[in-house]
Amino acid sequence: MRNLIFFMNTSLDSFVAGPKGEMDWIHVDNEIFDFVATMTDKADTALYGRVTYEMMQSYWPTAGERPNASKHDKEHSAWYNKVSKIVLSKMISEKGLDNTVVISDQLVDNINKIKKQDGKNIIIFGSPGASQSLLSQGLIDEFWLFVNPVILGQGIPLFKDVSEKTKLKLVESKTFSCGVIALHYETIKN
Repeated sequence: MRNLIFFMNTSLDSFVAGPKGEMDWIHVDNEIFDFVATMTDKADTALYGRVTYEMMQSYWPTAGERPNASKHDKEHSAWYNKVSKIVLSKMISEKGLDNTVVISDQLVDNINKIKKQDGKNIIIFGSPGASQSLLSQGLIDEFWLFVNPVILGQGIPLFKDVSEKTKLKLVESKTFSCGVIALHYETIKN
């Protein structure tokens, strides 16, 4: 069975973006990019909500081809272009989308069917709304939270409207030189 792994940057006070969606406070550097690349190497599917998918789709397909593309841009663009994508949305259609499945209903059945297929892990980058839906249905197997050394005071919360307790087990943590701490949790299934 494939694992569904949630990756998210968060502030110390558990916001994933500022009040207007600002993410300029997120620390990213080559050390973090290289670390995340070890995770993407273990995944062959990316899952997004519609908004994050549209943002990713507007950048990553050609990011590696730009004249000033960084090593990370080249590597992640190549990964993004080859992996299967899943989009949780009631607003878009699969028509015209390459290597992409759109799930608009029966979330639990559809995700569990994909998790049972042969393959590597499934990674959710960001997508707080989609992640809430997956979390509320008990579909997330692991969490990687990248806690940034900043307190925002307000913004888009990491976990909003969570009505069920989810028990987690800390598997490992990693501190980066920029002050970000990555916390890796596994979901404890009852």
